[in-house]
Amino acid sequence: MDREYRVLKKQVFTKGLFQIVPIRDNDQLDIMKWRNEQIYHLRQNKPLTEQDQSHYFTNTISNLFNEDQPNQILFSYLEAGKCIGYGGLVHINWVDRNAEISFIMETKLEKDNFDKHWSIYLNLIEEVAFKELKLHKIYVYAFDLRPHLYVALENVGYFLDARLKKHCLFENEYKDVVIYSKIAN
Repeated sequence: MDREYRVLKKQVFTKGLFQIVPIRDNDQLDIMKWRNEQIYHLRQNKPLTEQDQSHYFTNTISNLFNEDQPNQILFSYLEAGKCIGYGGLVHINWVDRNAEISFIMETKLEKDNFDKHWSIYLNLIEEVAFKELKLHKIYVYAFDLRPHLYVALENVGYFLDARLKKHCLFENEYKDVVIYSKIAN
């Protein structure tokens, strides 16, 4: 394992062949490729370059590991040791004990394995959020572009928490933002 998050006692979370591990530097170009392929549903206003990605890993991500209360905790999502996605908890609010869930998978997996990977990933990230960090609430903030995402979330106990009407500009049209949440038991 490359690095460990100071804020976490446990670093690797496993479900069968799948794991999330602290984000690995050697996955950064795959992550950049997937982000650029899926830019339409991300809060990213232009394609990333290798220089952008290297700068982000060097100047932002590397600092997260030593913080007592980082604003994000990112993981590589692995199947049998191979990175097939990444995500984490972002916009962490340590006072109110909540965080946004971030996740993207290898683009080619989306068509036939979207629900499967979201379900596995959510199971793993909930262990981080609720058991390790003792967060109260986690949520997904999504542009209203992928209705199949809401089904995947509802199938594992998330509820529609809010709909922000005409909240983001997408291809010259204002779209809603939906927020799906889960509260710790």
